[in-house]
Amino acid sequence: QVQLVESGRGLVQAGDSLTLSCVASSSTFTTITMGWFRQAPGKEREFVAAIAANGDNVYYADSLNGRLTISRDNALNTMYLKMNSLKPEDTAVYYCAADAVVSPQAMGAMTPQESNGLKYWGKGTLVTVIS
Repeated sequence: QVQLVESGRGLVQAGDSLTLSCVASSSTFTTITMGWFRQAPGKEREFVAAIAANGDNVYYADSLNGRLTISRDNALNTMYLKMNSLKPEDTAVYYCAADAVVSPQAMGAMTPQESNGLKYWGKGTLVTVIS
């Protein structure tokens, strides 16, 4: 029913910064946890970052902490992911997801199988980082 749509620059150079956006079709998403996942070629989907409904609780993947900033603007039904110092290894399809029943920390602890159970998923947007 409701949808999430990711967008952002699809081709960037290593060392650059990039901000991805996820726009929800309903204000329902302003009341639930939202997060970002990514899937690189030949890899399983992995957690990137998550943020609570009111933005007062955020959680980042340990391997990416320090290069990420997650935020949301509930008035615009939009979540953002800013990535700094991009590397070729960051090349992946980036997905946004949302669910009312998990905290950002719980979302980050999910296995790929468990994350399949999140209620809402976007179609993903491809980010390619070249060196």
